Amino acid sequence: MSEDLLWKVKEGDYIKLKDYDPDHIASQIDRDAAEKQLQKLSQELGELQELMTAAQKHSFLMILQGMDTSGKDGTIRHVLSSLNPQGCQVHSFKAPSQDELQHDFLWRIHQHVPPRGMFGVFNRSHYEDVLIVRVHNLVPESTWRKRYHIINAFEEMLTESNTIVVKFFLHISKDEQARRLKAREDEPEKSWKLSVDDWKERQFWGDYQEAYEDALSKCSTKQAPWYIVPANHKWYRNLAIAQTLADTLKPYKDEWQKDLLARGQRELEALKQMHIRAEK
Repeated sequence: MSEDLLWKVKEGDYIKLKDYDPDHIASQIDRDAAEKQLQKLSQELGELQELMTAAQKHSFLMILQGMDTSGKDGTIRHVLSSLNPQGCQVHSFKAPSQDELQHDFLWRIHQHVPPRGMFGVFNRSHYEDVLIVRVHNLVPESTWRKRYHIINAFEEMLTESNTIVVKFFLHISKDEQARRLKAREDEPEKSWKLSVDDWKERQFWGDYQEAYEDALSKCSTKQAPWYIVPANHKWYRNLAIAQTLADTLKPYKDEWQKDLLARGQRELEALKQMHIRAEK
C-alpha cells in the first residue's frame, strides 16, 4: 500500500515538516526492486488511464509542489512514462501575466483543469498563491490567509464534478537541494537548468517550510488529500508516487469496466439491428 511509502496528511491535523524525514525509505525496499516495481506500476497506470479515458466519467488531477530541485519534472517524466500522451495534459504555472493578475487568483487555474477522460498534471499550482506570495509579501496577509478556505471550496467543487484530485509535496532537505544545485553547475549537460533565483530563494528556506506546513495542514481534505513524499532519493520518490496513483485509481476500475461493457453491448445490439435491416 502506498501509505507505507509516504505520508498522507489527515484532515484537521497540523503537521511540522521537521517530523518527516526526506531521506526515508520503507523497510525491505531496495533500488533494483523498486525500479522493477515502478515498471509494473507504470503499465498498470497506463491501463487505468485507458479505462478512464474511454469511460469519460472522471478526470484526474495530480498536483506537484515542492522546493526548487525537488523533482517535479523528474516525477512527470519517470512516473507517467507509460501513459498515452493523447490523454494527458501538463501545465506549469509560472509568475502570473498582467492579464491573469486582473482576475481572481483561481481564474488562470480553472482554465487548465482537465476535462473528463483526461489525466492532468499541475507542475506548481494555485498553492503558489499561499506560498511565494506569502514569503515575499506580494499580497497582504489578510488576503492570502483567506485563500485556504477558497482553495478548499474550489477543490471540493472539482471533486463534486468527478475530478479525482491528488496532491504531492516533494519533501527534500536543504542539504540535498544544495547538492542538486551544485550538480547543475558541475555538469555541463545540466547547466541549462541553472537559475540565480534558485540560490537566492534558499535564504527563505525556513519561511517556505512554514508556508508549506500551513498549506498542507489547512488544505488536506478527504476529497483532495495531500501526501508528503520523501524525495531525497529520486528512485524512491518515483515508486511512492506511482503506487499512490495506482491505489487512488484502482477503486474506480470496476465502475469504468462495467460502463464500458454496457456501452459495448448497446453498440453490438445497434450493429445487429443495422445488419438485420440491411438484409431485408
